[in-house]
Amino acid sequence: MLGAGRAGRGLAHAFRAGGVEVLGVHGRRPAVDGVFSITAGPLPPAIGQATVVLVAVRDGQLPSALDEVAAAPLRPGAVVLHASGSAEPRAAMRRLADLGHPTGTFHPLVPLADPARAPALVRGAWIGIDGDPAALEAGRALARCVGAHVLAIPPAGRAAYHAAAVMASNFPTVLAALAAQLMEQAGVDPADAREAVRHLMLAAVANLAHAAAGDSLTGPVSRGDADTVARHLGALASNPELDLVYRALSRAALPIAAAQGADAGALERIRSLAAITPPRR
Repeated sequence: MLGAGRAGRGLAHAFRAGGVEVLGVHGRRPAVDGVFSITAGPLPPAIGQATVVLVAVRDGQLPSALDEVAAAPLRPGAVVLHASGSAEPRAAMRRLADLGHPTGTFHPLVPLADPARAPALVRGAWIGIDGDPAALEAGRALARCVGAHVLAIPPAGRAAYHAAAVMASNFPTVLAALAAQLMEQAGVDPADAREAVRHLMLAAVANLAHAAAGDSLTGPVSRGDADTVARHLGALASNPELDLVYRALSRAALPIAAAQGADAGALERIRSLAAITPPRR
């Protein structure tokens, strides 16, 4: 494993829990993370024993990290995977391919914020894979070991695929922070606001375990309650950022509400209320 950030350490923990022999975790500075002793500096000799090398570094560091792997004494035919869902380091991967190493992507669709919790989070999750046939097979095998499913990353839709992943995994955290902030501004105790928002969002996500998103939407837009939406917008008028977020998400909810059977006239009024005015130049 090359990369000892949260994602790299989390995947190493998940692999170890799934019975995969992890020969080493290499990062920018030596450390100990549970059962792993993280190495630093030149790549360790153990890399030459690996059948699969997984590079889990930031996108901007990926080309140089792959070049470093290409310069290492790898085992003949060793597969080299990277964990980025958005980067396409074609030149670096081509160099590895020219050296006889199949290359591809192993992108966990999991928010790996806490490496210790990664084994539980990855089990049942989805992994985006692409690459050479041998790299795809290695990705599938690793996913099976950690109890995950795989999906094929669309070759021409990689950026949209990753944007969708960001919307699903990163933006709920942003919304939780904004909602707690708004509750605090309304006069709710900060600790109570955070816990109330956290429970509300967990309950909303739990609904998705039993029904599709289109069937789980609740709230004023789903009911066609334009009067409540108007009151919300009035309360948000002094906060342009929150106002914009509320308007954009309310408009995005309109087709879902329509499919649920909300009154078309009421939804059209909400569309008008939540119109987004372009900034003046």
